[in-house]
Amino acid sequence: MAERVGDGDFSEENIQKFNNERRSSKQWVKLNVGGTYFLTTKTTLSRDPNSFLYRLVQEDSDLISDRDETGAYLIDRDPTYFSPVLNYLRHGKLVINNDIAEEGVLEEAEFYNITELIRLVKERICLRERRPLKDSKKHVYRVLQFHEEELTQMVSTMSDGWKFEQLINIGSQYNYGNDEHAEFLCVVSRECGSSLNSNDIEPTDRAKVLQQKGSRM
Repeated sequence: MAERVGDGDFSEENIQKFNNERRSSKQWVKLNVGGTYFLTTKTTLSRDPNSFLYRLVQEDSDLISDRDETGAYLIDRDPTYFSPVLNYLRHGKLVINNDIAEEGVLEEAEFYNITELIRLVKERICLRERRPLKDSKKHVYRVLQFHEEELTQMVSTMSDGWKFEQLINIGSQYNYGNDEHAEFLCVVSRECGSSLNSNDIEPTDRAKVLQQKGSRM
């Protein structure tokens, strides 16, 4: 009696699975960029058909690229700046960590000839250069003169954005009986919007108190 042949390794289902695995394994690409390994797919690297990376992974590639002992393509570039390039190819968005200079990413984008990424990085650099510096905010300064006994009252009115900058003792200017009363100059400042002129700021009630005390200057 003939032995029945069961489903084995050569069933249609297993053959299809084997072929799929072979195609999948051919899709994965390992890159050795400056000593750091990156694992990605041919689909990702083929996002820009005019790029160096697209040409690198083609079956009939005209590029001559060495491979290391693991089979990874050897690319003599800085891996720090390659990460944003590869992530862009993966999802189409420009993501750069704060500790990475945009100029470095631009240099890599130009090396790999990724046209859209070059445009995005250049736009990011232009926006950064047009952005006002944190220290460029304008300030209004006031110099107030007051007597020693008015110090507590003056400090209590320091509100509404006014900030103490400097206190200067200018000595005694008058006497009541035998007591000498020292006088002081106090420099205070207040931040204002970059589009405002210091003369255009309407003082608040407490700021008016400070200005009235400084009217003796």
